[in-house]
Amino acid sequence: MKIDWRRNNTLTNFFFNCSSCDLESKTVIEDFLDKKLQKILNIKSEKLNDAIEKGIIKFFEFHTRPALQFRKGIGRIEDGTTIYFRDKIEIIRGFPKIRRTLLLSPTLKNHFEDEIVVEEKMNGYNVRIASIGDEIVALTRRGYMCPYTTKKAVEILDLSPFFNDNPDLVICGEMVGTENPYVSHYYEEIGNLGFRVFDLRKKISNEPLPIKDKQKILNKYGLPGVRVFGTFKVNEAPEKIKEIIKQVGENKREGVVMKDPEMEIPPLKYTSSRAHDDEIGYAFTYPFDFGRDFFFSRVIREGFQAYEMKESEKELQKRAQRLGESILNPMIKTIKNVASGNQATEDMTIDIENEEEAEEFLRYLHNLGVYAVIHKIEGNKAIIRRIHQSTTDKITNLLNGGLY
Repeated sequence: MKIDWRRNNTLTNFFFNCSSCDLESKTVIEDFLDKKLQKILNIKSEKLNDAIEKGIIKFFEFHTRPALQFRKGIGRIEDGTTIYFRDKIEIIRGFPKIRRTLLLSPTLKNHFEDEIVVEEKMNGYNVRIASIGDEIVALTRRGYMCPYTTKKAVEILDLSPFFNDNPDLVICGEMVGTENPYVSHYYEEIGNLGFRVFDLRKKISNEPLPIKDKQKILNKYGLPGVRVFGTFKVNEAPEKIKEIIKQVGENKREGVVMKDPEMEIPPLKYTSSRAHDDEIGYAFTYPFDFGRDFFFSRVIREGFQAYEMKESEKELQKRAQRLGESILNPMIKTIKNVASGNQATEDMTIDIENEEEAEEFLRYLHNLGVYAVIHKIEGNKAIIRRIHQSTTDKITNLLNGGLY
């Protein structure tokens, strides 16, 4: 069955009427879509057609050329996978979801074989950096090219030597710092904005390089990696990681990722109690903009962690108090703020060279469905104000006597 790509309205309106795409280019792209893509996906054309109709596969314009985005995973292809149609067709696979363990023992013994490499999980946002033709782009987890992240990645890192020698590799890492517009978190060694690499992956296969190979390449090109706490035997890893996670939490950091040295076994992640509290506190600052699953999953993590840590009654009381404060304090603050006639808002600071850069980032947020405005610009800093309308409206309604 031939894939009916014309059933995708975006593709019909753009690709088949694309003034910058000559007939030969269109033929190459159609051939790729009808034949090669199915082999990469290992999925039948009927399912692809269904994905087009449901909007799972979306076409968009990237620098006057067509591109394709997978908004959800299909077959072996991860959500966030993006395909760019240039002189060479480039496939940037989405970053695979990392499963979480709630108990270190016996999970680690069941999951891993011999040794475990323990790396730091940093509190920022997942970014994939890749070369597309002669451009370097930074993609967020959902597969969107963020203009701010792309600009900053090139400023922070010397990427040209790496991609000149390794055009078929993707740099996977975390953008972190206080001028991170998505997840602002202070790291003493980072400051305003920084990037830390945690994986190097092959473009088409999404195969990760072994830890030693990754570290060798990072050292060669001077690219900063996440902190490595050590390599431990499976039998000793649970107790070692308990000690590490306590230290991580005390230092107001997020957690760890546990990896097979050869990267042949999927990694696992484990986060600190402090990270859970911070996330819950953020969610309850805007209680009607986040789902209940967000809250429930983090409370479950707390329960299992407290159990495995064999905490004393006093330690449990402290954990419960932190958890309760992370729920009530931010929510009460927001209720008071809205009761005073204000909106539930969140400010993000970004570094800019001119006002046009702030406006470009704002357009990007609007395309993601985020309601935000430029609050003010002071020198080379722009404050972008995100408005949490659902929280504002529902709290206002309840304050005016509405029913819940």
